[in-house]
Amino acid sequence: MAGLPMLRAIWNLRRAKKTGIGSRFPGNGTTSERRLMGLLDGKIGVVFGVANKRSIAWAIAQAWAREGARLAFTYQGERLKENVAELVGTFGQDVLLMPCDVTRDDQIEAVFQELRQRYGRLQLLLHSVAYAPREALEGRFLDTNREAFRVALDVSAYSLVALARAAAPLMSEGGSILTLSYYGAEKVVPHYNVMGVAKAALEASVRYLAYDLGPQGVRVNAISAGPVNTLAARGISGFVEMLRHYEAKSPLRRNVRPEELGATGVFLASDGAAAITGQVIYVDCGYQIMGM
Repeated sequence: MAGLPMLRAIWNLRRAKKTGIGSRFPGNGTTSERRLMGLLDGKIGVVFGVANKRSIAWAIAQAWAREGARLAFTYQGERLKENVAELVGTFGQDVLLMPCDVTRDDQIEAVFQELRQRYGRLQLLLHSVAYAPREALEGRFLDTNREAFRVALDVSAYSLVALARAAAPLMSEGGSILTLSYYGAEKVVPHYNVMGVAKAALEASVRYLAYDLGPQGVRVNAISAGPVNTLAARGISGFVEMLRHYEAKSPLRRNVRPEELGATGVFLASDGAAAITGQVIYVDCGYQIMGM
């Protein structure tokens, strides 16, 4: 994202005025001085939803870390633990990694208790969690059964509410909560089915949470990403054709790159987005504007 260098420059000027360090920018000064100039320097964050190196959550987490955030991570089940542990190990051996099934309130409570004991505060939360039974992502939405509907809404939408509620006491100094949505929340995408309904509920939840948490300075936003070749996306019937369609029809004639989603995640977490809350930001090479 071209705006990040400008955001960093503005941030550095503000920091210089407050601290008297002087107008040093990346590339000038000592290594320790440059390290202090990240857009998210000093912020504590927790990331839900990393599955592997292709996860959008991982792209955003890497971007947050590069800008100075200290991060903790969770994993969903023992099957994913090894993958996630290997990834977060690149940030150092002392990175907090905790199990969390977002459908279980006791595990959510345990995560935030551990964060309270380790850090005492929290400024950033990334929610990148979604799931629907595979059979619900094939065939007709009309055939969605009650249990598939319940699971999709619980995991993909209500979990944001549960995590935000648990995080709020630790965000007494303000903060940024970020989640991930998709175009299927507002328009019909064949085979996206119940996940589109879940994402619509997620986007509505973003707005209501932004209203509730705004008085304490906590912002809540969503990134609506274009299709990215993630583990979750490959479960959608016809996903390869979807990638080709986006590339052919979007104004930029290409698909979004993970690092671009990371850059947007940094912006929304930074002071540069201090007046932005309750919004769905489309990062899809312009596809959302198209009528045909």
